[in-house]
Amino acid sequence: MTAQVYFEITDAKREVADLLPLDAPVEECEAVLQEIPIWFHTFALNTKTGLYTRGIARDHRYRIPFLPADFRGVRVLDVGTRDGFYAFLAEARGAERVLAVDNEQYTHTVRERWGIEIAGGEAFRAVSKLIGSSVEYLRADAIELAASAERFDFVFCCGMLHRVENPLGMLRTLRTLLNPGGEILLETYGMSGQSDDASAVRVLAAGEATTGDDMHYWGFSAPAVTRLAAWAGLTETGDTEQRTVDGHPRIIATLRAT
Repeated sequence: MTAQVYFEITDAKREVADLLPLDAPVEECEAVLQEIPIWFHTFALNTKTGLYTRGIARDHRYRIPFLPADFRGVRVLDVGTRDGFYAFLAEARGAERVLAVDNEQYTHTVRERWGIEIAGGEAFRAVSKLIGSSVEYLRADAIELAASAERFDFVFCCGMLHRVENPLGMLRTLRTLLNPGGEILLETYGMSGQSDDASAVRVLAAGEATTGDDMHYWGFSAPAVTRLAAWAGLTETGDTEQRTVDGHPRIIATLRAT
């Protein structure tokens, strides 16, 4: 049997997971829980019997107000999808097309932090099969999509801008993939404390943000996000927030193609 890693299922995790009740057959849910050794997202596999995945992500409640309630007719791109929670949520809320992209960089972090070998994409495929999803999964660096002719109305870019070596290049790529008036939900790591330059970007040391995570490069101030967005041809819609979540600074904003 594959080694399993279990994390506490908190009320905060349930609140987010319950946005997407899968309500799959109990036997299939139990098999999935045995099959997948580690989860990032918490999924409500079967709410009647209280079956949830035990995800690493601790508290995404601050994202809830930023999630569109209705995706009908919308073409959605989810970059850094991981287990695919937000991609599947968009599909459940009526999205016309959903493309989920991940370079599966997280497999290295899982190996370093918990000593577990995974191929990548297992949890996404397991959930997709449970619900009969039509979400397309692509293993790739999101910046590779620059050559794509496909365009989207809404892009999830959550928890990954601080993990790319070229954050401005990433935002520019995502901008080229947007239809006119399209939007990006950007959520990324912030900056603690004060800086002499309010638009500063902090370069983090390996493992500084999270022990065992050596692929977390940047901490952004809110003004830095504003300026990066402007260089990429994006403007904030006015909903930008800075939060501290589990002791970590986070920034979340909706950016619109200008």
